[in-house]
Amino acid sequence: MNEMNSRLDIETKKKIEKLKRIYETLRMEMQRKFQRDLPLAELLFDRWERAEKLGFGKGTSIYHSSYVYGDVHVGENTWIGPFTILDGTGGLNIGSCCSISAGVQIYTHDSVKWATTGGKAPYEHAPVRIGDRCYIGPNTVISKGVKIGNGSIVGAGSLVVSDIPAKSKAWGSPAKVEETR
Repeated sequence: MNEMNSRLDIETKKKIEKLKRIYETLRMEMQRKFQRDLPLAELLFDRWERAEKLGFGKGTSIYHSSYVYGDVHVGENTWIGPFTILDGTGGLNIGSCCSISAGVQIYTHDSVKWATTGGKAPYEHAPVRIGDRCYIGPNTVISKGVKIGNGSIVGAGSLVVSDIPAKSKAWGSPAKVEETR
C-alpha cells in the first residue's frame, strides 16, 4: 500500500508541477499582452464563452468568479465584472451596453421573514430590472423588486432599495437620486 501511495504522490506532484508551468506561461502571456495578473480560472476560461453558454446577449462577458442563480437574462455588449452575484431566483433582467462593476450583488429574493419567523414564512421574491446603458458602481447591492431606468448611474458602494428613474445618478446607503441628466 505504501508503494502505491508514494507512486500516486509522485504522479500527483508531476501533474501539479506541469499545471504550475502552464499557469506561469498563461500569466506571462496575459502580463505581456494586457499588463494584468489574473487567477488561474480567469486565465483558463473565456468570459465571452461563459456568457454565451448562459444565454446572455452577443458580446456580453462574465467573469468566472461570478455567481449566477435562477432566471437571469442579460442583453448584448454588457460587461459583468469579477466577484459579482446575479440572483435571478425572482427574475433578473439586465439590459444591453451595461457595466456591472466588480463586487456588485443583485438580489431578487430575501430571507428576512423566513429568519424572523423561525423558518415559518417563505422567502420573498420580486424581480429586478436594470435598463440599457446603465453603470452600476463597484460593491453596490441591489435589493429585490428594484427597477433601474435606462442610462442611469449608480455610485460605488451604494445600497439600492428603491427604483431609480431613467437618466439618473444615484448613490449612497440607501441610494438616493441626486441628479437627473
